[in-house]
Amino acid sequence: MSLTPEQKSTVATWVAAGDNLSAVQKKLLEEFKITMTYMDVRFLVDDLELTLKDAAPKADASDVSKGAPAPTAAPAVGADEEDLGEAVPPTPAGNGNVTVTVDQVSLNPNALASGDVTFSDGVTGKWIVDHSGRPGFTQISQPGYRPTPADGQAFMQELSAALQTRGL
Repeated sequence: MSLTPEQKSTVATWVAAGDNLSAVQKKLLEEFKITMTYMDVRFLVDDLELTLKDAAPKADASDVSKGAPAPTAAPAVGADEEDLGEAVPPTPAGNGNVTVTVDQVSLNPNALASGDVTFSDGVTGKWIVDHSGRPGFTQISQPGYRPTPADGQAFMQELSAALQTRGL
């Protein structure tokens, strides 16, 4: 579908104002009754040689020091009562040592694949990959948790490797 020069100018105005691809997609539908996929909007922005603005600087988005305090070491599941008093040496946060497992069968109808993750600081969670190939978390053991950039990158690498071995 081709846009008129006026419509292209309007899209450029939206992008210059800081709208992201989702907002542009929604406005195209609402204002011009033009239905486009997210990818088509991405191509449109590229074809018009527009540059999207970041909603927040990347340094602030990955700064976990402003988030929740670091978790305290919890005893392992099934630990004996006498083990509870022993100090467990903390794992250095953000060293990229992330463990990913893939479920043999995904019971979530919205998931292509699912599994568990343990981040380097001991925070655990459950992840899914939806039918569009987008990864996400369904549960995290620490509310408001954001992995360090190193852990985030390690998670994506481990997830990719694990899914490739399963043929997904």
